[in-house]
Amino acid sequence: MGRDPGRQRRRRTGRPGARRGHPAQGDRDGRPEVARRVRGQPLLRRRQPHHQPRRRPRAPRGAPAGQGLAEPRRQGARPGGRRAPGRATADDAGTGGADASLAATGPQPVISTSHESNWLPRGFAVVHAESLGSGKSDGCPTTGGRNETIGARSVVDWLNGRAKAYDASGREVTATWTTGKVGMIGTSYNGTLPNAVASTGVEGLEAIVPISAISSWYDYYRANGAVVAPGGYQGEDTDVLAEYVYTRADKQVCRSVIEELAKAQDRVTGDYNAFWDERNYMNDVGKVHAAVLVAHGLNDWNVKTKHAAQWYEALKERGVPHKIYLHQGGHGGSPSVDVLNRWFTRYLWDYQNGVENDPRALVQREDRTLVQYPEWPDPAAADTELNLAPGAGGAAGVLTSDRTRTGKPVTETIVDDATKRAQTLADAATSPNRLAYKSETLTAAARLSGTPRVSLRMSFDQPAANVTALLVDYDQNGKAKIITRGWIDPQNRTSASRTEPVKPGTPYRLDFDLQPHDYVFPAGHRIGVVLLSSDYEYTVRPAPGARLHLDTTKSTVTLPIVGGAGALTPAS
Repeated sequence: MGRDPGRQRRRRTGRPGARRGHPAQGDRDGRPEVARRVRGQPLLRRRQPHHQPRRRPRAPRGAPAGQGLAEPRRQGARPGGRRAPGRATADDAGTGGADASLAATGPQPVISTSHESNWLPRGFAVVHAESLGSGKSDGCPTTGGRNETIGARSVVDWLNGRAKAYDASGREVTATWTTGKVGMIGTSYNGTLPNAVASTGVEGLEAIVPISAISSWYDYYRANGAVVAPGGYQGEDTDVLAEYVYTRADKQVCRSVIEELAKAQDRVTGDYNAFWDERNYMNDVGKVHAAVLVAHGLNDWNVKTKHAAQWYEALKERGVPHKIYLHQGGHGGSPSVDVLNRWFTRYLWDYQNGVENDPRALVQREDRTLVQYPEWPDPAAADTELNLAPGAGGAAGVLTSDRTRTGKPVTETIVDDATKRAQTLADAATSPNRLAYKSETLTAAARLSGTPRVSLRMSFDQPAANVTALLVDYDQNGKAKIITRGWIDPQNRTSASRTEPVKPGTPYRLDFDLQPHDYVFPAGHRIGVVLLSSDYEYTVRPAPGARLHLDTTKSTVTLPIVGGAGALTPAS
């Protein structure tokens, strides 16, 4: 796919883009690789993978929790944390309610004091635990590897008397103060850990709130065979994130582990392989029994919306208690304390407040009002297939529900230029570096709810290329707003797990999804689809010049529109 300048730049600085990650393998010192410091009473658990932020501004988080709530941290926070409803709270800073043996060890380093003001007064205990390779915990970060899941789960096991824990002097500590009913909450990496632990089906984990959380690490760093960066961290990969969260004092013991990540992640083909399969929590979603409140930003291009959508859909299909909160922000963004308290009170205290009978979806609309829907995607959304009619002289063509001409192929050409940003190309009146198609002006607002898809018939003049699709809202002045996007490597046209050669000049079928979304196109606007090759912000950036040829007669776009095709009423 060509050179990857972003990755080279990061390598030169010693840290590619700054993202956070999970901890991993241990020292084999004879003890389980668990977070070492936990205190408090019955709990909400929060787990944090990172000790302190270094060069990276933000990354995913995750945290296990005890009977109550647990929440992983954000950028700059360390891994760990849980809270448990009603019985006791594990506090990372104080020892109130903790065993005397814990207090006897003297002052402990503070992992975090977050959540205490919200949850202790409500009868939950709060526990913060550092993930493997972070802070005071042993082990090595593996960016979602199995050892990180086991390390986080061990805190739930300890709170339920199934695992051992030790204080700083090596004395065994038992959690006599907890009911063993655990909740976990966290953002980003700290939100991913609750998904990971829940996928083990561990007994005692009753509820989780994964915020901006990953459900499959492949989908975080790849898309349909294409190497795709998390937004804002061009060139980053699992080894870079592991390096970022590797904050334990011993800086040599994990070197070989991180080097192995760099080899196994395979940035050459982008294929889904055993390395990524180990880091795919969707494989074990059938084991989840904890009630799950998913929270995600509709404009999160770090941990993209596919993570929330596919996790939520799988839970829904399996009858797991579920609810989703979608907001207009980007990375991070928790539901209100009232919403969280209602969730944790129901599933940690077993208080019959009827939350399971509430509407399942809480969506913040474009004007920032909160709207409840029975479910998400909206059950009234119907797939609406649109056809492409070519423009002339590089101008935009037409996106229409009418049948376009069939028979002899009508082709349009894209010339790749990875130096051009997607926004620039979407705004351009004409450009050889993109193809654009616009609907007629809408007479009424149209709401998209779910996952857009494209089906393209394309050929290439080179054996490798990127393909990018954008869904765009064009206002009355023609200004473009990119709503969502998707990517594919044509060499993975039949499977993300298999690279197949591309023969120049041969047409191929490319079917792929864009990131899920919920968006209202206002009346007076046009719906647009823009096709380009390399995406400056996300894909690998090859040398300019590759030519991609689209057969418009055999290419379509499918949008999940509430009300179906009838809702796309063009102005007369």
